[in-house]
Amino acid sequence: MPESAPETVILLIRIVERCARIRLLHSNFLNMSLTLDALAVLDTIARRGSFAAAAAELGKVPSALTYTVRKLEEDLDVLLFDRRGRRAQLTPAGTELLEQGRLLLRAADDIACRVREVASGWEVDFRIALDAMIDFDRIRPLIERFYRVGAPTRLRFSYEVLDGGWDALLAGRADLAIGAGGATTAAAAASGLHSTRPLGEMRFVYCLAPHHPLARLPEPLQADTLVQHRAIAVANSARELPPRSAGLISGQDTLTVATLEQKIAMQVSGLGAGYLPEPFARPYLASGELVERQTTRREPPEALHYAWRRASRGKAQAWWLAQLDLPRVRKGLLAGPPAKTRP
Repeated sequence: MPESAPETVILLIRIVERCARIRLLHSNFLNMSLTLDALAVLDTIARRGSFAAAAAELGKVPSALTYTVRKLEEDLDVLLFDRRGRRAQLTPAGTELLEQGRLLLRAADDIACRVREVASGWEVDFRIALDAMIDFDRIRPLIERFYRVGAPTRLRFSYEVLDGGWDALLAGRADLAIGAGGATTAAAAASGLHSTRPLGEMRFVYCLAPHHPLARLPEPLQADTLVQHRAIAVANSARELPPRSAGLISGQDTLTVATLEQKIAMQVSGLGAGYLPEPFARPYLASGELVERQTTRREPPEALHYAWRRASRGKAQAWWLAQLDLPRVRKGLLAGPPAKTRP
């Protein structure tokens, strides 16, 4: 029996309970036409706004849908649609049945997907937590190759910063984390549920706009000088792990943004300064939109990793791990945005 079968039973029980509150339950309940097909008809009519449009989508004649709905209404002893207007409007009872019916339809679809997954070896969904230091244009060729092998798996990517990748993995929101920093490797290893391999190192440079006040001061810039100027930071996307920041000085005014691209834009505009991954800063340094400055508190290169849940054994995971095992792939992921990509 698929894992989600108990959830489906619970949904059925909830439907029965709600039916009782709106007169959907009566002595002939077991003989009613409350089937998945009937619920699908109800859903299509509600979405398309008319019996004729719903029939066209389902490839049936309108009279067949009319019969299905009337049979439901007779069995349930309620009116599901208000037919007085030009559009088929759900009554309160119909809205309640549709709301619960959609849950049941999704549960049934999930059961079917899980059955197919077991049969084929491919995961239904494969969730990848991608760190901000991996430009999405670098992962796109891998996505294209993945779909060329005919994989039926739905890929789901999340954008993570600092400990966000580890957090998603440890909390079960991701199956694979790419570009996760080294600070939380110990926590992942201690759980015994994850495997970790090195992706490579990322070097950081302290950057600011050429018209920023710090650009005119002698190097190396002292910490007591930096603290007097606003820093631009990207918010840590971790939800459960202890909060952590990087490259900031205690007491320093900070502007926090959501993405690395936003951070770069703020520094180019002169609203603040901060450390940037060197591959991301490179085109702006070459164009003169940013300048690099040496500081007395240089950030060391950060060791990045990719990690995955050991419990997973699907074909999608095996494919992605095989790709990440290739040195050229790992090197490409750390190359930063292509020259044409600018926020």
